Amino acid sequence: MSVTWSWILLVIAGLLEVCWAIGLKYTEGFTKLGPSVFTLVTLAASMYMLARASQALPIGTAYGVWVGIGALGAAIMGIYLFNESASPARLCFLALLLVSIIGLKLTAR
Repeated sequence: MSVTWSWILLVIAGLLEVCWAIGLKYTEGFTKLGPSVFTLVTLAASMYMLARASQALPIGTAYGVWVGIGALGAAIMGIYLFNESASPARLCFLALLLVSIIGLKLTAR
């Protein structure tokens, strides 16, 4: 697989991480079937795509970007869906997380 496709898979894997992380909130401790299935399927797909992307990308970079996309996306969706804090300090640190994700991409070989 080419490096370009690996990056595409990695971004999709990160977005799926956002899906399963947010899905956890809706499972109510895995007591609701629909959200639980959604969460487990997106978790498995996200892990699979991360594993495939890491075949062509350094694992430290791939994992860091994957976690970063998931954390950033989950925090943004938490603000949007669950009325979580959007304080200036929190938004500043989320912006730093975005800068870190971009930095990992730009410095990857």
